Amino acid sequence: MDDEKRGDGRLLRGRRTREAVLESAVALASVHGLDGLTFARLAEHLGVSKSGLFAHWKDKERLQLDAVGWARRQWTEHVMGPALRAPAGVRRVFALHEARLAFYAGGALPGGCFFLAAQTEFDDRPGAVRARLAESLHDWLGFVRSLLDEAVTLGELPAGLDTGQLAYEIDALGESTVVHARLVGHDLTYARARRAVLERLRGLATDPAVLPEG
Repeated sequence: MDDEKRGDGRLLRGRRTREAVLESAVALASVHGLDGLTFARLAEHLGVSKSGLFAHWKDKERLQLDAVGWARRQWTEHVMGPALRAPAGVRRVFALHEARLAFYAGGALPGGCFFLAAQTEFDDRPGAVRARLAESLHDWLGFVRSLLDEAVTLGELPAGLDTGQLAYEIDALGESTVVHARLVGHDLTYARARRAVLERLRGLATDPAVLPEG
C-alpha cells in the first residue's frame, strides 16, 4: 500500500511539473513564437536542466504540440467557460467577446495571444504543428458560430443571418486588439474593440435592449 501511495505521489508530482512547464511554455511562446520555444530557453526560464525537460518531451515538435493543447485548455477555461455562464443568445455572444478581451487585458500571456503569434508563424509551414493550429482555429470559429446559431434559433438574431461571416468578423476584431493595444494604446483599443462588436450585435438583434447600450 505504501508503495502504491508513493507511486501515486510521483505521478501527481510529475503531472503538476508538466503542467507548470506547459504554462510557462505557452507564456514564452506568446512572446518568442513556437519556433523560439527551445528547451534551452524554457529551462533557463524555469531554472531547471534541459535533461529534466527531455524526460517529458522527446523533441521540440512534441513540446510545441503540447503547448498548443495547453493554450486551448487556457482558452476554454478563461474565455469559453465564462461566456457559457451568460444567458443563451446575443448576450452569450457578447459575453464571449468580453471574456476574450478580459483574458488579453489580464496579462496572463506577456505576448498578448498565443494563438495569434503561433498562427502567424506557422500558417505557411506544413506539418503537425500547423495542422493542430488549423484545427484549433476551425474549432474556435465553429464555437463562435454555434453561439450565433443559437441566438438565431432563439429569435434574438434574424433568420437567414450568415453566422459564419459574423463569426469571422467577431474573431478578426478580437485578434486586432492584441496588436493595436501595443502599438496604438491599451485603453483606447479595448474600448473600441468592445464597442465594435457591441454595436454590430445591437444593429442585428431583434431586441437590442437585452444588450448594454455602450
